[in-house]
Amino acid sequence: DTVKAKVIQGGPLKSKKGVNLPNTKISLPCLTEKDLADLKVALKHEVEWIGLSFVRSPEDVKELRRIIDENNAPSRIISKIEKPEAVVEIDGIIEATDAIMVARGDLGVEVPMQGVPLIQKMIVNKCHKTARPVVIATQMMESMIESMTPTRAEVNDVANSVLDGADAVMLSGETSVGKYPLHVIRAMSKIISHVEESGQVQTKEENPPRYRNDRFITDSICYNASKIADQVGASAILTMTFSGYTGFKISSHRPKTNIIVFTANRSILNMLSLIWGVRGFYYDKMVSTDSTFADVKRIVREKGLVSEGDMVIKIASMPIFESGMTNMLKISQID
Repeated sequence: DTVKAKVIQGGPLKSKKGVNLPNTKISLPCLTEKDLADLKVALKHEVEWIGLSFVRSPEDVKELRRIIDENNAPSRIISKIEKPEAVVEIDGIIEATDAIMVARGDLGVEVPMQGVPLIQKMIVNKCHKTARPVVIATQMMESMIESMTPTRAEVNDVANSVLDGADAVMLSGETSVGKYPLHVIRAMSKIISHVEESGQVQTKEENPPRYRNDRFITDSICYNASKIADQVGASAILTMTFSGYTGFKISSHRPKTNIIVFTANRSILNMLSLIWGVRGFYYDKMVSTDSTFADVKRIVREKGLVSEGDMVIKIASMPIFESGMTNMLKISQID
């Protein structure tokens, strides 16, 4: 339980810090005994998202998935990319996980620091193509641990992460041990809002569905809903879902409008908060397609999300009460 080390370049050393071993393959399991004990508590409380640290391969994600499934829990997995092995295996990890976190602190120690920006952009692009939410984390506003204002480089870092299309940007030490947590949150929120309001946040390329798999029709509906929304200047895309899949898929195309999800599945409402552009509402009155859409149009207008005369895109499955595959797209105007 001890490590004998030689100090080459000194500096402050605080307690409870991790140890990095660059260029070294670790044989330890991805989930330690403490991780398993913590996971048991998290699953008992039906935590929406569980972060898996130091992922090295898709098998690490599958092992966590197996435990979640055995406990019949609704929790989703965020795989933290912190190891060079994970960068090599990124395609398989993205396929196995529900979301990705680019944890730049440890990643920047494990790989040459100059490679981190390109790795970040590569991962964000891959996540867009596979409809996986992606979080950019670590040292985003690091100077604000001690200072009330960020550096201009930090402002640019946050802004560029938003412009790249990240679903979320995350604070760490700035709010956990920093002196000015509220100032940090306000500053970051101001940067995010300003950049998003510019209308320049978008995916790098068109990503229409290409493979005729079981979800080809749903994927095609989501893709075209996003494109049509931009073409007609729609104020919102309204979607009915039980699993949350259409929310993920529409968001991945980054339409320049609100994505409003209605679901009878309460367990996904908080989970959807992580996804770019999505707002979720509980709704369980699935009587008929016409009555349901009339009802949700009334709800979004009453909540001030749309106004009279606005165009909206509506997608759902027909018949709507069966919660089947999304197969219908409709353009309408708020009256």
